[in-house]
Amino acid sequence: MNFPSTLSQFLIKELSKHPEKDGLVAILSDLATIGKIISAHTNKAGLVDMIGLADKTNIQGEEIKKLDVFCNDLCKNYLRQIGNFAAMASEEEDEVVDMGEFGQDAKYIIAFDPLDGSHNVEVNLPVGTIFSVQRRLSEFDRSDERQFLQPGKNQVLAGYILYSSSTILVFSWGEGAYEFTLDQALGEFLLTREKMTIPDRCDTYSFNESNLKYLSARDQKFVNYLRDDLKCSLRYAAAMVADVHRNLITGGIFTYPRVDKKGTGEFKPKLRLNYEAKPMAYIVEQAGGFSTNGEVSLLEVAGEKLHERVAVFVGNKDIIENFLKTN
Repeated sequence: MNFPSTLSQFLIKELSKHPEKDGLVAILSDLATIGKIISAHTNKAGLVDMIGLADKTNIQGEEIKKLDVFCNDLCKNYLRQIGNFAAMASEEEDEVVDMGEFGQDAKYIIAFDPLDGSHNVEVNLPVGTIFSVQRRLSEFDRSDERQFLQPGKNQVLAGYILYSSSTILVFSWGEGAYEFTLDQALGEFLLTREKMTIPDRCDTYSFNESNLKYLSARDQKFVNYLRDDLKCSLRYAAAMVADVHRNLITGGIFTYPRVDKKGTGEFKPKLRLNYEAKPMAYIVEQAGGFSTNGEVSLLEVAGEKLHERVAVFVGNKDIIENFLKTN
């Protein structure tokens, strides 16, 4: 019987082949540890008073859940003290996180969404952690938000941890996408998919259908094409991590276009470029898919501010490329 490789074995092998990856190997190991801790807490959230609001809002004016606070503090404090990051940014923090004495000579920066889809915890649906690692820019102070205004193609490590019926770590550092599944009994992540490839078929589309009437004519046409012409089934978990992961496995499109709910003619995006769009686009494109903001690949977008929002279309390459050509 062949036993699947553990994440530790995988990382040791990678380090022996690529000693220059020592920092990224250590970072990925630490992110896996964070994933184990968050997995344990999400599984017992109702038992340890982690469900409900924390009586505060984030910079986007959104109400923060108790579990959001726990996961943000965990990611921030754990990753700060390991010294591998010169700068950190979180969806839940107004500004770049103050690193203090830590990471003064570090090579990397990290942006993360500590708990994507946190509203799902109360109804026992999937949630996740998203991370994006890039190299530190020497021309800026480490706390300057311009550290994070790099195009997505500059990422050297990106991925997500999905907390659901299983806890799954998916990542890429530019050599394909890998999936590891946590064996709770062993306390180890085990390799379950190597060099992931999104199927050619497009079985599903993931979209908040209640927003259809608020889309531009172009984006409405695309959603109707997925539903009516391609006969894709609607599957929407309201957590980007869960929806993108499903489409990676089965084939499909995840989209969150700009919306105009006030009828002003101004269509506004929802998802965050640095914490959601860039890392998820990186994974999808590493698996043979494609991403766009409706104009160019999301990996070409650098952004102009830390908490910038962007329209997102990710999934099957041929479908998204045809969308760009015909509209």
